[in-house]
Amino acid sequence: MTVRLTLREKEYTVNPGITVRNALKMVGIQPESVIPTRDGELITDDEVLKDGEHIRLIAVISGGACQPGTVIPW
Repeated sequence: MTVRLTLREKEYTVNPGITVRNALKMVGIQPESVIPTRDGELITDDEVLKDGEHIRLIAVISGGACQPGTVIPW
């Protein structure tokens, strides 16, 4: 069997028995760019994936910083 990884609308499959971090690298996703969840709970990237699991990945969104003295119009 396999493990399913879902990021937005895209689904990837990997073999069980590897860590989340290694699975992400295998499918070309930067581990630092997502937060893995299992059944709605956050998991760490050193968790070993088990057969039949479905891991949902939440994209990390980061904003820019303003330069000192910048006026924000709100």
